[in-house]
Amino acid sequence: MEFAAQSVSCQTTEKNVDSRKVPKTKSANFTQAEEICKKLKEMGKKIVFTNGCFDILHAGHVKLLAKAKGFGDYLIVGLNSDESVKRLKGNDRPINDQESRIKLLEAMEAVDLVVLFDQDTPEELIKLTGPDVLVKGGDYRKEDVVGTGFVKSVIIVPHEKGFSTTGIINKIGCDEDK
Repeated sequence: MEFAAQSVSCQTTEKNVDSRKVPKTKSANFTQAEEICKKLKEMGKKIVFTNGCFDILHAGHVKLLAKAKGFGDYLIVGLNSDESVKRLKGNDRPINDQESRIKLLEAMEAVDLVVLFDQDTPEELIKLTGPDVLVKGGDYRKEDVVGTGFVKSVIIVPHEKGFSTTGIINKIGCDEDK
């Protein structure tokens, strides 16, 4: 499996989104995200949403985001804030702070918009942006996905075996002991 390096740009890479109507930023707050989504819907664009901590970005994340983008015209990534990650994963997390995680996601070609959220779930953000499609990784079951009542469809992308943030953290921890 090969991954090509992408140049870092804070502009949307989506060619079928009119940049005169949708700002060229790749990160936004809730209010900005809501406005962007209204404009996208007026343009008839299919909005896809996924979310996560994306603490240590790995190939599994890259494949998930690329597949998610393929389900629509515009991919929004809801990103758990540092405080949200701590509550969900424990005091030793996140490994990378939210600003670093935002920059990494912004650099990905598949990602059109990153929205930081401080809640434990992205339900409020999903309700506000009203995406057409909600995408989650294979460790979820459709009936357990938060926000399903606010979208037209939920897609579970099979988990990429051998790739997990916890696995990377454990591997690094084991290597230190040698």
